[in-house]
Amino acid sequence: MNEPIAIVGISCRVPGASGPDEFWSLLRDGTESIGEAPERAPGIGRGGFLDDVEGFDAGFFRISPREAAAMDPQQRLALELGWEGLEDAGLGAVRPGVGVFMGVMGSDYGHVLAESGAVSHHTMPGQGRALIANRVSYALGLDGPSLTVDTGQSSSLVAVHLACQSLRESECAVALAGGVNLILSPLSSRATIEFGALSPDGRCYAWDERANGHVRGEGGGIVVLKRLQDAQAAGDRIYGVIRGSGLSTGSGEGLTVPDAGAQRAAIEAALSRACVMPDQVQYVELHGTGTPVGDPTEPTARRSARSRP
Repeated sequence: MNEPIAIVGISCRVPGASGPDEFWSLLRDGTESIGEAPERAPGIGRGGFLDDVEGFDAGFFRISPREAAAMDPQQRLALELGWEGLEDAGLGAVRPGVGVFMGVMGSDYGHVLAESGAVSHHTMPGQGRALIANRVSYALGLDGPSLTVDTGQSSSLVAVHLACQSLRESECAVALAGGVNLILSPLSSRATIEFGALSPDGRCYAWDERANGHVRGEGGGIVVLKRLQDAQAAGDRIYGVIRGSGLSTGSGEGLTVPDAGAQRAAIEAALSRACVMPDQVQYVELHGTGTPVGDPTEPTARRSARSRP
């Protein structure tokens, strides 16, 4: 059995909610936060967009205005979420052994810079995706493992999986894990439209005969993780416990086609590591892309999952 991992802090920023409490209210009340695209994301139609991706208190993080202007807003969002998560976890200024694991699949800011031609000595550290986690570690004085993960739409969950592994291997004592995504360039939206995955009416009808694609959205979230025994010994508030996780392997019929067998293997690995039987699972949250190919795959994998000996 894997050592359980406790969630001791949470921070998030999503459309219509600037923190976990507001986000919970959206979920509880079934409030829709989808709206028309702002000017920075033309051609996409409807989506989930943050109100303010430009505002940033550079002085608070001891960053000069010139350097802040060259930073990918995803770096700035990750930095704010990292600070808020550590505060929520009750971790003070001394934070030894804290790792950062960030899932990021978009690099729109590079397209923005290419269009503007604005380049300075702050450009390279400001726009590199790999540096999003490193920026958080450096600015907040965290000395544990620091890495950005891109596995597509599973990036944030894979970041959490890797963070749990790092904690179990004692590579860090605390881990920040999560992801950020901002839509900053029309290029990525056009590419999504041309690929045929975007819902033309701005609605995502997952597991519905009306399913015609997904709806793009922005946001970010971070969980602060500790080994459960450490969190209990410290008297931490514990939001939840991660008992097991798994990664998919294998390939489907095409490059972007999910494979039910691989997903089943990942589910079975997670169940086995958590010492949980399939019929003990009470709640399942799936990807739900609203596509005829993707939607049936995950329920099929879940239903066919069996416990390992």
